[in-house]
Amino acid sequence: MIDLTSRNEEALARAVQRARERNIIIPTFKQMRNPALIPDTIKAELADVGLWDLNPRNLFRITWHNEAKAHGGGFGGVNYLEFPPALTGVPARILILVGKWFPTGAHKVGAAFGCLAPALVTGQFDPTSQKAVWPSTGNYCRGGAYDSHLLACDSIAILPEGMSQERFDWLASVAGETIKTPGSESNVKEIFDKCWELMASGQDVVIFNQFDQFGNYLWHHEITGPAMAEVLAQAMGPHDRYRGVVLTTGSAGTIACGDYLKTLYPTSKIAASEALQCPTLLNNGFGAHRIEGIGDKHVPWIHNVKNTDMVVAIDDAATMGLIRLFNEPAGREYLVQQGVAVGLVNQLDLLGISGCANLLSAIKFARYYELGAHDVVLTVATDSMEMYGSRLRELDEEEGAFTPLDAAGVYHRFLMGQSIDYMEELSYYSRQRIHNLKYYTWVEQQGKSYAEIQAQWYDDDYWTAVPAAVETIDKLIEEFNGRAGLLK
Repeated sequence: MIDLTSRNEEALARAVQRARERNIIIPTFKQMRNPALIPDTIKAELADVGLWDLNPRNLFRITWHNEAKAHGGGFGGVNYLEFPPALTGVPARILILVGKWFPTGAHKVGAAFGCLAPALVTGQFDPTSQKAVWPSTGNYCRGGAYDSHLLACDSIAILPEGMSQERFDWLASVAGETIKTPGSESNVKEIFDKCWELMASGQDVVIFNQFDQFGNYLWHHEITGPAMAEVLAQAMGPHDRYRGVVLTTGSAGTIACGDYLKTLYPTSKIAASEALQCPTLLNNGFGAHRIEGIGDKHVPWIHNVKNTDMVVAIDDAATMGLIRLFNEPAGREYLVQQGVAVGLVNQLDLLGISGCANLLSAIKFARYYELGAHDVVLTVATDSMEMYGSRLRELDEEEGAFTPLDAAGVYHRFLMGQSIDYMEELSYYSRQRIHNLKYYTWVEQQGKSYAEIQAQWYDDDYWTAVPAAVETIDKLIEEFNGRAGLLK
């Protein structure tokens, strides 16, 4: 849970003073949800600020409503794409929210904010003496390092050595320190071990672990969920039906949006997806895979498994094929030949590797439930190909140039031919099976209590208590800004 009762007044006073000195104003959750509430003076300042600039005003760009511009953009509708049957092979309407237009190019900057901001405005984190530690497989530690920089906090980013080079190149200029751990995407225990090592070293650190921090869940429940509801209100016609949200789990923060959407659409479903090469949810399995950002050989503490309706596994070969189809000239030409609009083809680089996995998962979901032209499915592109140019070069070296014949093979095998294998519609007891896997990681290894893991399953108020904290957090943020005195 998010602790809002423990206050360190001395640390809070130092944080307020630092905010005053560094010209830092912290946005509220309601401003991130609805940027119309952002003061006009801040909007005017943002007119001269780049989207990725290390400027504290970019805290107000932690929203799905940024204008799709690299510099000086304002706010508008939620950025999303719709994929037609010519690309998906299914009649259902598949809508994908676009994460590229967040600072750092990924929505994880919001999840990190949701973890750091409550600690900062209660004095539980002292930016003048403590370091914020961001364990991650990529985008979350980038978002944490970025938020830390904007909030004048020192940071340590931890991620596996096998992640894309673009991540390390960018972190070198933003994070206070970057630590590489052994392995690649699914080697998360090594990250956790490094956190314990840091805490035992005597350094004054605070671990913001995306896999167990409910600020991650809260941000997506209160920001991503309403953004999806806005997209549905805009996109659906009078005869359309919202059927569900389909997401690769990763830290399981984003999937909290499904909990929010079920409060509006009680019959809608939540499908959790993972890599076939690491089928933890589907088959209690393990392994290495290439879908960066998902599938980490454990069930995250913040995953509300009891509210999840389906699990889906995606072959990582399909995702790597799709990034080539969507970005190589031969692939794009082939898609146009198959009837996909040029305007959409030119935007397919808005999907990174996990975004392609989400699209494939949504297609499988639509096929499984035999959804029609009036059925709507939601998913998310966490980041874009901006972080994966090196992966395309590696694939070119390993597999050779991507030809029209390759494009036809990927299109017909992985899009038109996507099957409903490696899926499970969850019963009460299959959900409980997945939930019980939390025990081995979180109770045995990471110090969580048996009583709390039981409460997650049996206490109906456990999960609703998290979003209930948002009003208190906003009041604390407003109090913090008032003490800093920069909004006068």
